[in-house]
Formats: sequence, C-alpha cells, structure tokens
Amino acid sequence: MSQNEVHSLRRPDHVCGLSGYFACIWAVWLCIAAIPGGGAAAHAGVQPRMSHGAIPEIAARSLPSVVSITTRRIERNQFNKLVPRAGMGSGVIVDRKGYILTNNHVVQGFEELRVTLPDGRAFRADLVGGDRFTDLALLRIAGDGLKALPLGDSARLRVGETVVGIGYPLWIEGGPTVTVGVISGKGRSMEEADEPSEPVLHDLVQTDAAINPGNSGGPLLNLRGEVIGINTATMPSAHGIGFAIPINNAKPVMKVLLAGARIIRPSLGVAAVSVTPQLSFANKFPVERGVLVVRVESGGPAEAAGLRPEDIITRLNGEWVQDLHHLHAFLARRTSGDTVEVIVLRDGQLFATSAVLAEEK
Repeated sequence: MSQNEVHSLRRPDHVCGLSGYFACIWAVWLCIAAIPGGGAAAHAGVQPRMSHGAIPEIAARSLPSVVSITTRRIERNQFNKLVPRAGMGSGVIVDRKGYILTNNHVVQGFEELRVTLPDGRAFRADLVGGDRFTDLALLRIAGDGLKALPLGDSARLRVGETVVGIGYPLWIEGGPTVTVGVISGKGRSMEEADEPSEPVLHDLVQTDAAINPGNSGGPLLNLRGEVIGINTATMPSAHGIGFAIPINNAKPVMKVLLAGARIIRPSLGVAAVSVTPQLSFANKFPVERGVLVVRVESGGPAEAAGLRPEDIITRLNGEWVQDLHHLHAFLARRTSGDTVEVIVLRDGQLFATSAVLAEEK
C-alpha cells in the first residue's frame, strides 16, 4: 500500500458516524502494521504484517550490506610441502566506517582476509578481534559509500515469526543468496559429544531458513530488515534445521572489540559434555543431570584441584549444575582468580574440592 493510500484512509469525511470513524482508525493501524518499521512494529513481540512484496523489498535494502569473506593461509601437507588453504564465509556491515560482523570460525587461523561487496568491490580486511566462545568476530575494511544494516532486538523474537537469511553458500557465483523461513525454536544449545574441545554455543535461534556452508556469518533478518541473528551452523544429518547467534548476544561482544579490548573469560580447565537422561542410561550413570569431564587441561585449575576424566560435576559453590549451559553461565558470573567449591561424583561417591579459576586460553 502506498503512502498516499495510507493518508487517504486517515480522512474520515467519507464515513458517517462514530463507528465508521473508529473503523477507519482501525484500518489505518492495520496499514501501518504492514509497513516495515511502522507503528505496530514498535510494540514488543508484534511482527509486521507480510505483504506480497515485503521480502523483495527487504532483500533489495539489505543485499548491499552483506559481504563475501574469502580466507587464505599457507600450511604444510602430509609431504611437508607448503600448500595454500582457502575458506569462505559471509558477513554483514554493521557500521558505515567499515566494521563487519561475522563468525569467528570463518576467520580464525587465517592470515589473509578478503572482503567482496555485492557491487564487485574487493578489500583487504583486518581482523579487529574475535571471540571463540560466542563464535563471533569483527573485521574492518577501508571503503567509501558503505551501507550498514540496523540491529534489532532478538529478545522480541517469537517462534513462528518469519525471517530472512542472506549469505554466500556453497561457493555459488553471482552474488548473495536470499532464503526465507520461520523461527523454529529459541534457546538452543549445540555441543558435540564427540568433539568436547570444540566451542559450545548456547542460546541459539533455530530456523528453517536454508543455511548452508558459506552462509556462516551472514545476517538473519526480521521483516523490518533488522539483523536479529548471525547465521552460524547447520546439522548435516538434519533437513531444515539451522542456527543463528542472537544479535543481543553479539552486541556486548562487538562493544568490547570496538573498544580495542580483548574478551577475557574465566575457565575451569576442562573439556566436558552435558549429562542427559539418554547419556546416563547408556553409560549407567547414577545421575541424569550434570557435566561429564572428558579431558582435564594440563596445568589448569581442574588438574590442580584433583579433577579427573569421567568425573561428573554436580555442584559449584552449592549450585546444582544441570548441564554444560549451567556450567558456562556460572563461570560467566565469575572472574579469573575466584575460588569455587566443586562437588563431583566419582565411582559412585561424592568428592569435594576447590579450584581457582584461570583465564581462558
């Protein structure tokens, strides 16, 4: 609906009576709700009404801000020869000064970073900083006429809400790809029982908007064209399941990195996985909840406190530890140097000890 049409509905002179006036006001409200950024969108939890052309309009406004990131480094192969290794991901411009938000795993360990805009311009990118724990990184390029996308409020997301994903999947030529889906779930965690050393991502947004390799680091948008998530992962064995980091989790990380600071987190010095009822049943554990220690870091706090692989952490400072998410949430409220009381279950017996938290490496 055009702006002129909206204005015409505001004129009550063609409607007789008070009831007709209120009907007109209601029609105006519905029309504004259909406009991204309109009056209804200002209310928490209210999604703009999706018109037939809403997605193309959002895509047209957003595409100039979604970039392709190509990475390169030199490493040795099995024959001890130096060979180049390349990677690819996506990113989103979040500041006109050239700051780009992406996934940490897209850029971590690579020596050369190249950013290409949809208009064909390419830039060498500098890594401002990264955070392995949240899988976020911030890059910067020096370019003119850059367009930044606005950041939304992921706390307002509702399950079933329509979202738009943009990125550069599967090395496909011809510019970014746009996909559409809904918010399938919130508060998801991803941990790999077979890879306990890998970062564990918490509080993720689940979506069925197609996310493929190469999409990592691209934006997930609401119908107001605001970034409400950073696409980060898929499940290879599943169909229609992708995950994004909520933008509200990214904002404090960006603030620290923009200030030129480094994100410091306390660590217990263990690689661990959540104890679930399924894992407990399969291994005949005496408890169905907790955190199973898989590996103890050499010289770390846990080793000094006497923790061992196969210990199950059940309590920290008297707080019950339900899973790895609870463990990480507990640590997030502490600082390096804090002493915590650790209760573990070992060979069917409770074992109490104290650990002095160290800075995460």
